[in-house]
Amino acid sequence: MKPLPFSFERIKETFDFLQDWDARYHFITELGMKLPPLPTTDRSDRYRVPECMSIVYIRALRGPDGHYTFRGDCDTSTIKGVVAILLAMFDGRSAAEIEAFDADAAFEQLGLFEHLSPTRHVGVYAMVQRVKRQVQAVESETEA
Repeated sequence: MKPLPFSFERIKETFDFLQDWDARYHFITELGMKLPPLPTTDRSDRYRVPECMSIVYIRALRGPDGHYTFRGDCDTSTIKGVVAILLAMFDGRSAAEIEAFDADAAFEQLGLFEHLSPTRHVGVYAMVQRVKRQVQAVESETEA
């Protein structure tokens, strides 16, 4: 599985460069469009984030080196971009790094939470928890 075509560091740099939120929202939408297509086999309840208002799928994949890559998709353009940001946060990290990573702090760095509705914030939290639970499940399967 190839890594994402963008990194979280690059996303942070772009957010710092773009001063107004209209430009940032446009950038978020562009990130969503850059996500690789999600295979039909990954569009199942196993990978769906049911707490989200939008239809969101996220799948964690463990590489032979123990680091993770992710696939994801959403039926709404803005939240698909948020999915892309979330996946970039975790992409290329080990299970221990993913477990320890403070996604809330990373989203706060971007100032994203203050521009999402409380309902969307709950959905983002659910996505983070889904990523961490999937990684834990893959690790458990690997150890067995």
